[in-house]
This record gives sequence, C-alpha cells and structure tokens, in this order.
Amino acid sequence: MKDQLNISMVQTNLHWEDRSKNIHHISHLIDLVDGADIIVLPETFTSGFSMSKQVAESDSVTLDWMKKMAATKKCAIAGSYFVNDKGKCYNRLHFVEPNGKVTIYNKKHLFRLTNEQDVFSSGNEQVVVEYLGWKISLLVCYDLRFPVWMRRTPENNYDAIILVANWPERRSYAWNQLLIARAIENQSYVIGTNRVGKDGTDVLYGGDSLGIDPMGKVIAKGKSFAEEFVTVTIQHSALQSIRKALPFYEDRDNFKW
Repeated sequence: MKDQLNISMVQTNLHWEDRSKNIHHISHLIDLVDGADIIVLPETFTSGFSMSKQVAESDSVTLDWMKKMAATKKCAIAGSYFVNDKGKCYNRLHFVEPNGKVTIYNKKHLFRLTNEQDVFSSGNEQVVVEYLGWKISLLVCYDLRFPVWMRRTPENNYDAIILVANWPERRSYAWNQLLIARAIENQSYVIGTNRVGKDGTDVLYGGDSLGIDPMGKVIAKGKSFAEEFVTVTIQHSALQSIRKALPFYEDRDNFKW
C-alpha cells in the first residue's frame, strides 16, 4: 500500500480526428510531468469527441503508445479513446500500468445530445482497478450525471474516482458542482480531467480539471482555458480517518442493479 498517490491531470487541447498529432502533442506534455504515480488524459484524447465511426481504432497503435509511456514514466496512464471491438464501437477508458497490465472500462452513459448512443455501444460493467494498494473507480464524462451508477457500494467499493471528460465550457457550473457532490456522497477522492480548446464542431471546452477530497474540498484545480498539467496528492490514511470519524456509509440505502 502506498499511502500517498500523486496524480497528474493533463489538461490539453485536442486535434480533431487526428490521432498522430494528438499522440505527438500529448507525448511532449507527458515528458514535462515528474513524480506522478498516475497520469490522467482527457476523454477521447486521440480524436476529440467525434461521432464518426471512422475514428474508432481497431489496431493497437494507441494502446502500444500508452504502454510505452507508462513504462518510460514508471507510472500508470489513464485515458479514453474510441475503439472498434469485433464490430462494436466503444468509448473505452484504458488504465495502463508500467508493467503493461491494462484495465478497461466502456462508457456506460452515452451522450444523447450528440446521439452518441446511435453510433457507439454502451458498456454495462462498473470497473474498479486496484493499483498500489488503492481501489480506483474508472468513469467517463456523462457518467458524472448519474449518481446511482457511480455510487460506492459493497459490490462497487473504491477509494478514488478517476473520471475523464470532454465537458463543454457552457456547462462548467454543472461540472464543478457534480464532481464535488460525487466526492461528498461517496466519501471518496475524485479526479476529474477535462480538455480545453474548440473541437471540430466549434464546441468550446474550458478545462477546469479538479482534484477533490472526500469532504468535497477542491484541493487542485486547472486554470480555465489553459493547457497545462495539474498534480494532486491524495492520502489513503486521511481517507480512512474521514470515513471512520463520519461513518455515513453505514446508513446508506441498499439497492441492486
């Protein structure tokens, strides 16, 4: 068990539907990160939030790159991109460890306002990865609006949430409030990594990546519209102290999917 984890959120602009440019650009940003245990990239970091099936990857180029970067930086790297898996396309979050182990989560809630559900397939499994003694829930963007799916339960127990996003600036108020709410109600650290810049449909993204503690306090925040990386330190012993002092979890409502 590593009591403290340093998590670096890479808040970056993305080149529309251009994997090569995105990988090249993000590689330079990752080179600047030092001392991270986990590096988190935004949602759909190889393409932007495109609704074209043509961007769904059926090769291993991006995953091989993530494995190489994780091994080089000696840390885990997390981020989502569109994949074509046996004819079905998913918005898939990959959590890649330095030893090459890969954990995947397919986005459950597909964004109705862009008809994502008509182009891509929905995942149906909650995923918690164990890394350096921590249990980390993996989630993607629109999932944030659905507290039942994100709820910490005996079957879906975790210490921290990593959520990657392409969350538009015009709904930044909701982004901030929902991340804080998920931290408070689950007594969990929450790491929300968002992109900046404009995409190919002229949607503007403001960044505002956040690290939040189990009491709902913002402990790290990306600057609005700035391309940067933001590092947050989370502490397991502090988490356990909060949960012990405030055992709200014991009064939870039980439910099953």
